[in-house]
Amino acid sequence: MKAGPDIAMVASLVGDPARANMLTALLSGRALTASELAQEAGVTPQTASSHLAKLEAGGLVEPEKQGRHRYYRLTDPDVAGVLEGLAGLAARAGHMRVRTGPKDPALRRARICYDHLAGDLGVQMLDSMRAQKLVRHRKQEIELTADGARFLEQHLQISEPMLAHPRRPVCKACLDWSERRHHLAGTLGAAMMARFAELKWAARDPTPGSRVVNFTRNGEKRFAALFPNTHSH
Repeated sequence: MKAGPDIAMVASLVGDPARANMLTALLSGRALTASELAQEAGVTPQTASSHLAKLEAGGLVEPEKQGRHRYYRLTDPDVAGVLEGLAGLAARAGHMRVRTGPKDPALRRARICYDHLAGDLGVQMLDSMRAQKLVRHRKQEIELTADGARFLEQHLQISEPMLAHPRRPVCKACLDWSERRHHLAGTLGAAMMARFAELKWAARDPTPGSRVVNFTRNGEKRFAALFPNTHSH
């Protein structure tokens, strides 16, 4: 027996198409009911329940009871990072879904990745923060600079103490599947996304399981003023 973690076990959980669809829907960061997840996966509620039991036993999802309903969510932001990484690998290897829906361009432009901004605008934000020396980025390591802390306090009312979390880093690079470059995760990525929503710069598509983030015209202007595009594609 080889020592170390058993990746085959986790891969087999993700490797079933119905379970993969459920996990992708949970990348929206919202907790969804078993019947919503059955719909996302295109399976019967009974089949969905047995899939969810496997995902729960494998530690990828956790249930939450509210009234009569059981909701499910990903156990941890790390699970989202792994799923987004697999999506990037699939896209790079050309394994794309055959039908691209009408929301596909919107999903590439701006989407939620568990609790932070991803897609074209997410990548633009991190690139711009790097160019403005608000963060230092070496390989996977991202660090907020003193200038960055001042900038966030001044423009977005995000203070450093708000970002402390016992198990999550402040800044983390998350590889973006559609852009194949990094966007910003960690408590800072989450706080910035929450702030964009509070300021009404952006709103999430209300459909269960949807990951699309729509910026308002004003929001897009304000966002571009703070995080100008350093690469013109």
